[in-house]
Amino acid sequence: MATPSLPASPARPSLLTRRTGWLWLMLGAIAWSLHQAGIGQPRQALVNWDGLSQLGQFFQASLTPALDPEFLTIIGKATGVTLAYAVCGTTLSILVGFGGGILASGTWWRTLFPVGRPLGWLAPLLWMTCRSLLAVPRAIHELLWGLLLLHVLGLDPLVAVLAITIPFGAIVAKVFSEILDETPQQPLQALQAAGVPPLLAWLYGLLPQAFPNLLSYSFYRFECSLRSSAVLGVIGAGGLGYEILLSLQSLRYQQLWTSFYALILLNGAVDLWSALVRHRLGVTNRLALNLPQAGSNQNSNGARSPTQQRLRLSWLAIAIAIPLCFIALELDWRRLWSPHSRTLLADIATTAIPTWPSGATLATLMQLSGLTLAMSILAISLASSGGILFSFLGAQTMLLPGGLLCSSDQKKHWSIGAWAILLGSRGLLLLSRAIPAPIWALVFLYGLFPGILPGALALAVHNFGILGRLMAEANENLPTGPARALRTLGASASQVILYGILPQNLPGFLAYSLYRWEVCLRETVIVGLVGAGGLGRRLTEQLSSFDYAGLTVTLAAFLLLTLAVDLVSHQMRQALR
Repeated sequence: MATPSLPASPARPSLLTRRTGWLWLMLGAIAWSLHQAGIGQPRQALVNWDGLSQLGQFFQASLTPALDPEFLTIIGKATGVTLAYAVCGTTLSILVGFGGGILASGTWWRTLFPVGRPLGWLAPLLWMTCRSLLAVPRAIHELLWGLLLLHVLGLDPLVAVLAITIPFGAIVAKVFSEILDETPQQPLQALQAAGVPPLLAWLYGLLPQAFPNLLSYSFYRFECSLRSSAVLGVIGAGGLGYEILLSLQSLRYQQLWTSFYALILLNGAVDLWSALVRHRLGVTNRLALNLPQAGSNQNSNGARSPTQQRLRLSWLAIAIAIPLCFIALELDWRRLWSPHSRTLLADIATTAIPTWPSGATLATLMQLSGLTLAMSILAISLASSGGILFSFLGAQTMLLPGGLLCSSDQKKHWSIGAWAILLGSRGLLLLSRAIPAPIWALVFLYGLFPGILPGALALAVHNFGILGRLMAEANENLPTGPARALRTLGASASQVILYGILPQNLPGFLAYSLYRWEVCLRETVIVGLVGAGGLGRRLTEQLSSFDYAGLTVTLAAFLLLTLAVDLVSHQMRQALR
């Protein structure tokens, strides 16, 4: 009699898949970054104990901000300037980015030169050329553009507007091209198969589908421009950033916190208005990356239908605000091609021609590149961890009565505490992202010695506020069916998170983090300005000393590092899909 065979045991999951390979690489990179920051090295002092008293005075002043009428008038005018810079910079960057996004889209070139047709080989070549050209302006932070333009145009509002427009236009073009390429292609292909000319097929088959996400990202870019316009005040461009710098240099902490509160209110108002308009349009995510389709283009939580009258008022306000801001800043575009500007640009171009760097220079650049990379990795790791945690605390659909993490017996007595946690979490996220990263770096330098650690912490705090808000929105727009089913079956709050929410949103969370990692690398420049180390500090020193030849070499190293990070980030996002 034959012995019955036992069922084969299931194969163990491999530890060397594409996704796990990236995971091991990421963990190793974080460990290396901690070592580079000096954490775990017993002989390296990190904390400056003598500066902690100054740090205490700084936070104590938050309770008694300066409220005298004369200073409040100054802050009111500075707030208007900051808003005007953001409006003008965003408008121009979206116009530039829309055209650049079309040219950088692989779908655009494949539509004009289909594969298998004559000249079909041109499509990938032209796509790669356009994407490569965009890498240069977006790799250079707006602060560096501002410092460079400052040498040519002097203290002029045009400096701040162009400093936002140039890099943001390239960033918008890159993101717009990715949105267009990731939009479903079936309607476009159907129109092409029906004989519709390529341009019309693209305009009617692809653009209407991509428009909601393009519009949503435009609102998000406006919020980013608002933060950047505050950062540009550090170089003397005016606005709230300039008032913050003056108060910080003179150690007037009460005035400093008044500027902070004005910046927080401005960011909060723009954030609220942006969210309301997007929700009425049915676009609930600022940035739809690796998120469920139900959460990216429509409100799955039963939001009310759009109120056309309020939307019309918003569009009218935008139509009025844009020309008013351009008029208020009195931008003199003729200065761009004036003889004086052309002469200065020619001198800079002549002196910026570099010689081949020596071995010592190359070694220094490699060392600083490593520190810059370590700073960005450590910053985004901390920001992502905090953002994921606060994405549950700051989401309306989690702890409030009827939320996914609120059981039926908690609905009555937990309501006040849940609202306190929600408002406190959102307030902390708003405070973190509203205050510019270089200001956070100066604050951390009170209690830490100069190096990449205070820079990494400053970038982490600033990006924590951004990532936490993006991730909280993803949680709010998540289809609730799986999580509610688990809750009905008696699952605890932690089990609902682990098995009902994270499996759906974790790819999107990681995609957000990878996207912000690319931004973090660029932002190492602005914390380098205040002594946080890395390539950013070298770049600012070379700009200050008019060493344009050395600046070109350092920018080349920074550009190569940016391209490498972009490539790694792209490959990791592809693995998540």
